[in-house]
Amino acid sequence: MKHRPLARPQAGLGATLLALSSTALHAQGVGTDAQLAPVTLTGAAVRSGLAANLPSNSASVTAEELREQNLINPEDALRYLPNTSIRKRYIGDRNALIGGRSFGTLQPGRGLAYVDGYLISNFLGRFDAPRWNVITPEAIARVDMLYGPFSAIYPGNSIGTTVVTTEREPRRLEASARLSGHSQRFELYGFSERYGGYQFSSYVGTRLDSGLWLSAAYNRQDSESQPMNYYTLGVNSKTGSFDPARPGDKRVSGITYDTDPLGQPRAILGAGSGAVDHTRQDTLKLKAGLPLGDRWVASGMLALWTNSTENSNRSFLRDSEGATVWSGRVSDGQFSFDVPDGSKAAAAFAPSEREERHRHVGLTLKTRGTAEWNGSLVYSNYRILSDLSRQANLAEDQARQGGPGVWTYRDGTGWNTLEAQAVYRPAASLHEWVFGLHRNAYVLDSPSYQAPDWRSRLGALSQRYQGRTEVRAAYVQDSWQLQPDWRLTGGLRQEWFRSTDGQQLLRLKAADCKPGTEARCLPAPEGMADRVMPYEARRLSGASPKLSLAWQRDAETLLKLSYGRGVRFPNVEELYNGTLTPNSETTSDPNLRAERSNAWELSGEKDWGSQRLRVSLFLDDVRDAILRQSDNSGGVTRNRVSNVDRVRTYGLEAVWQVDDLFVKGLGLDLNAAWARSRVLANPRDPQSEGKTWPRIPRLRANARLVYRPDALWMGSLGLRHSGRAYNDPYNRDVNPDVYGGVSSFTLLDLRLSRQLRQGLEVAVGIDNLGNQRAYQAHPYPGRTLFTELRASL
Repeated sequence: MKHRPLARPQAGLGATLLALSSTALHAQGVGTDAQLAPVTLTGAAVRSGLAANLPSNSASVTAEELREQNLINPEDALRYLPNTSIRKRYIGDRNALIGGRSFGTLQPGRGLAYVDGYLISNFLGRFDAPRWNVITPEAIARVDMLYGPFSAIYPGNSIGTTVVTTEREPRRLEASARLSGHSQRFELYGFSERYGGYQFSSYVGTRLDSGLWLSAAYNRQDSESQPMNYYTLGVNSKTGSFDPARPGDKRVSGITYDTDPLGQPRAILGAGSGAVDHTRQDTLKLKAGLPLGDRWVASGMLALWTNSTENSNRSFLRDSEGATVWSGRVSDGQFSFDVPDGSKAAAAFAPSEREERHRHVGLTLKTRGTAEWNGSLVYSNYRILSDLSRQANLAEDQARQGGPGVWTYRDGTGWNTLEAQAVYRPAASLHEWVFGLHRNAYVLDSPSYQAPDWRSRLGALSQRYQGRTEVRAAYVQDSWQLQPDWRLTGGLRQEWFRSTDGQQLLRLKAADCKPGTEARCLPAPEGMADRVMPYEARRLSGASPKLSLAWQRDAETLLKLSYGRGVRFPNVEELYNGTLTPNSETTSDPNLRAERSNAWELSGEKDWGSQRLRVSLFLDDVRDAILRQSDNSGGVTRNRVSNVDRVRTYGLEAVWQVDDLFVKGLGLDLNAAWARSRVLANPRDPQSEGKTWPRIPRLRANARLVYRPDALWMGSLGLRHSGRAYNDPYNRDVNPDVYGGVSSFTLLDLRLSRQLRQGLEVAVGIDNLGNQRAYQAHPYPGRTLFTELRASL
């Protein structure tokens, strides 16, 4: 691990790099290259996505350090960072959501993500994570994580966590490639099966004498998940027990029983709702940069991502001859269960497929040098070129032959951003000013159609939801060197929010369509009517002041007190998504209020040369917190969103790093965070008052021990711990360590690598060495084996 004195800018000290002081932060629209601390890494010029001085604490990991852990998908880079949860359910998961200090993985709107200054946060779906897919693992130079809303430069979504990924820029002709494979045997509820896949990731780049540089990166992934969902049935609500077996039931084996998270008995009949995800993904990214004279630099990026997914099911039910049973009235001789085939109720085991093509474009123009004035202009556009999800209505055995279903499109959905930033550093001045203008706009359009044959034939429109949101902002931030050892950073961000074109449509029989105060019924073909609910445009605004005071007591000690307010506006999906499918129901709220966070942090940092320590006390008081709630019963997932009047989170965070522990080449990174998060006020739902906020563990802890005895060998041991958390807003989930619950866990990861010769490395690894069963509603992977071969020039 690399180390520099505490008083100097640091970049790449380890997986938990400590932030050091308190001036401006420049990541989305860097004012000038000179503001960033450069690091040389394997022939690539690497610049942190963060400025050398920060108004809040951060953690970082470099590409070199990422090769010391098992990394398949880009979000794996966050695995050991302090006070962070990543809901990555399986390798290839497109919905790896972030959880942080004061928010859980049900609140994706509080997780900001950028790559090279371009926004990849996806606020378009109820469980849509950042588009990690447009980052190719072999191109990653470093990842920086910022905690809290303490910088005026970031949008209100930064009230949670901000992740800034920086990709490589070539200095000369460079190339590298990596081929990896993974496999796990997963067993749950008596059903065992092997799942796995492979990934190929490559990078090539060059820089010409003119300064022009070009790079291309490609990633191919083919993987299959363990079952994500299970079809469960509870007791009869009238009798309080399962229905007894009766004549005419089909006698089957394979039914298992357990207790659900709420402490109620249930029967598990198989892995349903498209439980096993087989995904094939391709990412191609092209980048270029060119100096425009001595003062300006232009760069651009084009990324294309495709995905083809098949979701299948695993019924546990077998008849007397061992054949799989997918539907019907069944019994194990004691109790009787009705397994729907989709003709009257949602099928328990209906398959689905999805085809996606996404495009991401980015352009940057910025100054370079050390002039008093510097500036940048950053534009990005993320567009879903095509997205078709095909959901069968019938059970797996029938659906594979065809039959009715639902097609859902999201073509044309996406977002764009524009950021203009200027940095003014007067000569011989104690101030550094940052000024900026920002705009982001999201558009969502999701129509669904009945399909006479779910595999190949489109039918009539059945429902649709759509809308647009826009946020405009202006900000200013000043870093003032009060004294040689005192620095004050203050900022103000003013944001204006607008939502337009919000509408929900549901097609009904004409006789069933009832107009309301705002809803109207429009005639549709074949005796049908469209019940259309248009929503008025809304305008909101919010001001976010920031203030941070840092005292550099000596070259090794830094104390800092920071305050930041953040306003997080509802996203387009939270406002307008109202969908019904055979397997899910979603209810949104077009009148949601913005979340308002008032955050405090008191931290101290100490550097002893080979050891570094940071301790932070944090407090986050959020008004009108936006909560997503989900429950699953009878194979149907119900999602809803609402405001909660006041939620307060406070806690303690500690990060410790040691180089050359006991012996040369042995490094240790430790971090732990304790948090208490409570609902203080919620008059519309008083039952939730005093309850713990969902999906925030009481204790998070990570450890990583890395040993490099020489230049050829590397071995690492990683530990990830997450303590008790609740999934239910009323904390009724007394049995969390089962499917549907949010369990505590302690997972061990291993990795061993050897340099065969210059530029050729082989590695093997294991995630979840103890094969512990862990859940974040869905089950996490079991013991997973990795092999990897990497070559580079």
